[in-house]
Amino acid sequence: MKTKLFIPFLSLLLLVSNVSFANNPENKDPEKDKVIVYVLKNLLTRGHFVVKEMDDDFSVHVYDSFLDGLDGSRRYFTQEDIKEFSKYKYSIDNQLKDFDLSFYHLVYNRFLEKIKSAKKFYGEILKQPFDYKKDEEIDINYEKIPFAANENQLVDYWRKQLKLQTIDRIEEKISLQKEKLKDNPSYPKKSFDELEKEARKAVMKSMDELYIRIEELEHQDWFSTFLNSVVSAFDPHTTYMNPRIKERFDQDMSGKLEGIGARLQKKGIYTHVVELISGGPAWKQGDLEVDDIILKVAQADGKPLDIVGMRLDDAIKFIKGPKGTEVRLTVKKKIDGSTRVISITRDLVELEETFVKSSVVEKSGKKYGIIDLPKFYISFDDQNYRDSAKDMAKEIERLKEENVDGLLIDLRNNGGGSLKTAIEIAGLFIDEGPVVQVKYRGENPIIKKDENEKIQWKGSLVILVNELSASASEIFAAAMQDYNRAVIMGGNQTYGKGTVQNVLPINQFYNYKENLGSLKITIQKFYRINGGSTQVEGVYSDIAMPTRFSYMNYGERDLEGALPWDKVSQASYVQTNSYSNFSEVVNKSKLRINESPTFQLVNDYAKWLKKEQDDTTYSLNYNNYVKDLERKNKESKKYREAFKFKSKLSFTSPKYEFPLLKNNKDLKEKRDIWHKNLAKDMYISEALNVLSELKLRTPQEIVKK
Repeated sequence: MKTKLFIPFLSLLLLVSNVSFANNPENKDPEKDKVIVYVLKNLLTRGHFVVKEMDDDFSVHVYDSFLDGLDGSRRYFTQEDIKEFSKYKYSIDNQLKDFDLSFYHLVYNRFLEKIKSAKKFYGEILKQPFDYKKDEEIDINYEKIPFAANENQLVDYWRKQLKLQTIDRIEEKISLQKEKLKDNPSYPKKSFDELEKEARKAVMKSMDELYIRIEELEHQDWFSTFLNSVVSAFDPHTTYMNPRIKERFDQDMSGKLEGIGARLQKKGIYTHVVELISGGPAWKQGDLEVDDIILKVAQADGKPLDIVGMRLDDAIKFIKGPKGTEVRLTVKKKIDGSTRVISITRDLVELEETFVKSSVVEKSGKKYGIIDLPKFYISFDDQNYRDSAKDMAKEIERLKEENVDGLLIDLRNNGGGSLKTAIEIAGLFIDEGPVVQVKYRGENPIIKKDENEKIQWKGSLVILVNELSASASEIFAAAMQDYNRAVIMGGNQTYGKGTVQNVLPINQFYNYKENLGSLKITIQKFYRINGGSTQVEGVYSDIAMPTRFSYMNYGERDLEGALPWDKVSQASYVQTNSYSNFSEVVNKSKLRINESPTFQLVNDYAKWLKKEQDDTTYSLNYNNYVKDLERKNKESKKYREAFKFKSKLSFTSPKYEFPLLKNNKDLKEKRDIWHKNLAKDMYISEALNVLSELKLRTPQEIVKK
């Protein structure tokens, strides 16, 4: 796909070297910013799937999006600022064509001034108790709230937001105190005033920590916000990634990194260890523990570098490193407060929660396999490294050794990933043939096929989805549905992301001394083999089950600027028609769901959640706030029974995992929790009902059909 995009830009590579940019004293490296804008503009207008004019409408989008990106909660800008900014509202397109960043610099520099003022605002407001008897309210749907008319109203916006945070903490503290008094009547009771003071202090601490993180952000972070306001005008999935974000993206897609295998978090000025990744170098070494504080970092025998007060991203750069290298951490131990130097040899760290895993369950005397696929992962820089297609094939073989009679693949919350692996995974369940159609702008669709005649699994297949199953998940589910190879179950419809993105390093189009980041650009739409797009519509389940998302605003259809649904010609393919009783099983399941008090309760709960989601107003009178909270708690209690579901099924790991679990207590604990959750999952239970009822056609029936 990359080579396809490079062809229109050959002229760009020749032209861009002749462009010169004037210096801007407001930025240390103005040339870099303007180079990025120049290359992005050309990439978008020449390579994006849709042809979009950079006109007044485009300008308005960038204007609104950038202001919302900086001040979405209406804490900084006033109408006076907006009046000044608005002179550029319809001319940003012209500025970008001339590589003029006047609008960005005006808003950005004003924003930096406002950040400094904000610390004074919240500090002064939180010094004194609020009037908790005053009848007033706040609407937290800030899209409906205008920018403050003046500084006085801006301070009042701050006051209301901080008051809401404080009220919430007071209520939490009072509820906790009541629980403790129930258990221990002699527990020292605090007055409302004492708890109120503690709550304000906690809010102050939270705000201080927030602004420490804000002040750590650099120019490139804010400029990235502006650039994303520009590129998002083409569609919601086209994004600019600065070098740090691109590194995280690659790590997320591959499920691996090189380092010590610890998740870190900034708390105040200190870098805390919040999790050790099972099987990682730090976990194996054994001295580093959760809640330890890392004070200094040294590379092998090098001089220790003090990271106290350092921004987290920068600290991580020094802690991470190539496989086989040594890092020495000076650590303050949580357990006794002592300071120790811990030596760890970096290694490849696999993010286990990213990868395929499976479980085995027995139902009515037969065994079934459940495969959880959280992402369609792949390593872009190492073709020999594991990917979701290779792992899925291995897992199926292992389950076949367990003599399972059917497979249930769980794609719930799977947001997609690699198109290549989605096609290969679909090929594990069909003989050969088309899986998906992809289309560049202005061209005919290209049919992507499974070229492998081998079928990894010929048995019964059920695929579980929900409203957050997207992109590659939808390609796979749609192909299985079109071939009539699997029963698709779950939410009414999947997310509806039917576009393909390519990641283009900007330095490929401009030779610059520093890393300019990358553009994730929408270059294709994909279509089902039946011709319909999955864009916006998603994949409709053969058996729809109520979920908590059923009435919520989730999905592509709710995104501003989403590309529309359309269709192309159907590809040539032959349905497998794998089941002799497909319609009968589907209808029986629908009847069970409709008659199930549990599923009905979930449906009522989903309606209630939608109603609560639409109500964005909160009382700032403490008593009224508590009454409203009590009402919500009372109403929600009747829905809790739906989630106390418990099947009589027992889930276990496949036999190949037994030695691993014996030697890895963390992995065993994770698997035990997963198995317990599977037993309490009403969707898994109904999917297994369907799987157990499906009857495969005999070869004679298939021929006859």
